[in-house]
Amino acid sequence: MAQREYYSDTIEAFLNASSDEILGKLTANNAFDLDRTQRDAWVQEISILKSVLLNRKGSIYFEYSIPRMGRRIDVVLLIGPIIFVLEFKVGEKEFTASAKDQVWDYALDLKNFHESSHDLYVAPVLIPTNAKSASPVIALTSHHDKLFLPIETTIQLLGKVLDDVLIFAEGQEIDKVKWEAGRYCPTPTIIEAAMALYNGHSVNEISRSDASAVNLSQTSDAISEIIRYSKSHSHKSICFLTGVPGAGKTLVGLNIATKHIDKNNDLYSVFLSGNGPLVEILREALARDKVRNEKEQGRKLKKAEALSDVKVFIQNVHHFRDDCLVDETKPPIEHVALFDEAQRAWNIEQTANFMFRKKQTPGFNKSEPEFLISCLDRHPDWAVVVCLVGGGQEINTGEAGISEWVESLVRSFPNWHVFISARLTDSEYGAGKILEVIKSRPHVSYKNELHLAVSMRSFRAENVSLLVKQLLDLELAGAQKTLLEINEKFPIVITRDFSKAKQWLKEHARGSERYGIVVSSQGQRLKPHAIDVKSPMDPVHWFLDGKQDVRSSYYLEDVATEFHVQGLELDWACVTWDADFRYDAKEWKHWSFCGDRWNHIKKLERQNYLKNAYRVLLTRARQGMVIVIPMGDAVDPTRNPLFYDPTFEYLKNIGFRMV
Repeated sequence: MAQREYYSDTIEAFLNASSDEILGKLTANNAFDLDRTQRDAWVQEISILKSVLLNRKGSIYFEYSIPRMGRRIDVVLLIGPIIFVLEFKVGEKEFTASAKDQVWDYALDLKNFHESSHDLYVAPVLIPTNAKSASPVIALTSHHDKLFLPIETTIQLLGKVLDDVLIFAEGQEIDKVKWEAGRYCPTPTIIEAAMALYNGHSVNEISRSDASAVNLSQTSDAISEIIRYSKSHSHKSICFLTGVPGAGKTLVGLNIATKHIDKNNDLYSVFLSGNGPLVEILREALARDKVRNEKEQGRKLKKAEALSDVKVFIQNVHHFRDDCLVDETKPPIEHVALFDEAQRAWNIEQTANFMFRKKQTPGFNKSEPEFLISCLDRHPDWAVVVCLVGGGQEINTGEAGISEWVESLVRSFPNWHVFISARLTDSEYGAGKILEVIKSRPHVSYKNELHLAVSMRSFRAENVSLLVKQLLDLELAGAQKTLLEINEKFPIVITRDFSKAKQWLKEHARGSERYGIVVSSQGQRLKPHAIDVKSPMDPVHWFLDGKQDVRSSYYLEDVATEFHVQGLELDWACVTWDADFRYDAKEWKHWSFCGDRWNHIKKLERQNYLKNAYRVLLTRARQGMVIVIPMGDAVDPTRNPLFYDPTFEYLKNIGFRMV
C-alpha cells in the first residue's frame, strides 16, 4: 500500500531522532521543489512537537495525504483513543474562519471516508504559531459521530489541549497497524472528482468500491474495452450507460475523457454536455484548481490560459454540434465522444426550430442524436459514441429522451455496433418499445456493467433515489419502509417555517460542507418568502464561492432551480415546494403560474417535466435535506393553504420528521 505521509514513526522514535533526520525524510518524500517557506514551517513544527510530546506515547504522521481533497494534513497524532488532526498556521496570529474550516474538513474526511477512522474520536486542532491567546473549547459536535468541534489553541496551550481531550474521551488505545491498513473510500462531489481526474488520479482512487456499489472502475474498464475493440476491428459503436441519480455516470464519462486527453493519440476523446451550468462550473473549478496548483509550485498561470486548456476537455454539446455544421463532410478530431445526460438531447422539432431561428438553416431534418451520431460516422475507420443516460431526468421542452438515440440508429445507422445496459428497458428510461425494434438487428450486445444501480452521491445512504422515486410514484408503503431504513444515517425533515429550515441547514453543515436552497423553476408564488425563481443567479458563484460571498449558496439568498443543479450536488439541501406540484386526492396535480393565476397543465409531456424537476431537486443532497412546504395565505388566492396542506400531510404520512 502506498505511503500516505511524508514522515511517520512512533512518538518515542520521533523524540529520539534529530530534527535534521526528520527534515531529511520529509524532504526526500516531497515530490515537489522544496521552497524555503515550507522548509522553515517543517522546522518550526518539529521543534514545537518535540517539546509538546515529551513523555507521550503514540504515533505521529507529517503531511498526511487526503486523496479526495488533494491536500495534506500538517500532522496527525494517534494518542490513546484519539486521532488528533493538527493544522499549523506558521507566522499567523489569528484564528481565521477559513483555517477553521480547513482543519474541520480534514477531520471530516478522515471520519467519513477512512475506514479505520469511522468509529474513532477525531479532534481537529488549529494552531496559529504567533497567536498570543486562546480559549480552547473541548466539545463534540451534535452529530453523535465522535467528531470534536475545531479546537483553537496557542503553542503554549497545545499540550494542555491534548490532555483535556484525552480526559474528555476515554477508550482503548488505537491500534496503529490496523489504523494504517484502513482503506480510504472517498465519495467526492462531481466537482472534486473532476479536479482529481484532471490531475491524474484514477476513478478507483476517488470512488467507493465496497460490496454494495458496482465498482465504477469495472464500468470504465468495460467502456475502455469497447473503445479498444472498435479501434482494432474498425467498427463504429455506441454504448448506452444507465444509472440512478448520483450513481456516477458523469464520473465514468470524465474518467474515460481524462484517460484519452492527448490530441496526438487516435484514442483522443471529448466529454460533451448540454447542461450549460455543469459545463461552466466544471470548467471554472478546473481552471481555478490549475492556477492554485501552479501557484503552489511557484509558477504563475493566468486563469484565461487555464480555462483555454480545460475547454478542450469539457465541451458544450451544442458548440460541438455547431463546429460539425461548418463542414458537413469533415470528421471531428475526436474518435470518441461521451455525451452526458444523453436523454436531454433535442428531438427533431426542437432541433429544426433552433436551426431555423438561430442558424439560418431552414429545412433541417435531423434530431440532435441523429446529427451527433452522423458527425462521428464521418470517420472512415472507427468511432465510439458513449451515451450517459439518467432515468426520469428530462426536464425541458424538446428533450427527446433516450428512445430518439435508438430510433436514429434504426433509421440511419444500420451497421453500427450497439452495446446496451441491461436496464435500459426499465420504465424510467422510456426506451422499452423502440428496443423491441432493435432486438432483431445484428451487433447488439447487452452488458450488465453498463448499469450503475447504487447512488454514490450520498455516502450516508444509498437508497435516497429509491425513496424519492417511491414518493413521486405515490408508493406510500414502500416510501415509509425506505425512509425507516435511511433516516438515521440520512436525515430528512419537513417544516413550514423558512427560518427553521435555514437554521437546520446551518446546524448540520460542518466545515466547508455546502448547503443551499433549491426550488422548482415553476415555483413562482414563493416571492413573499424572498424567493424569486426568475431572478438571475450565477451558478458558478453559487456552487464554487465561499461563505463570505453573498452570491454563494451559503448565503441562502439566491436559489437554484432544477436547471442549475442537475448533475451537481450539495451536502445539505433545502428543497422548497411550491403549489406547482400538488398532492390532491391521492394523485399529483400539475400547475403553471401565468399572469395572475395558476393554470392546470394538461399536456402529459409537461406533466412529466414537472415531476422530473422535483426528482432532480430531491436527489441533490449528499448528507441530508430539509423540505419546506409553505403555509400559504388564506387572503391570497394564489397561495391558498389548500394548495399546500395536502402535500405536507402526504409527506408527514410517509414519516418525515417535523422541525
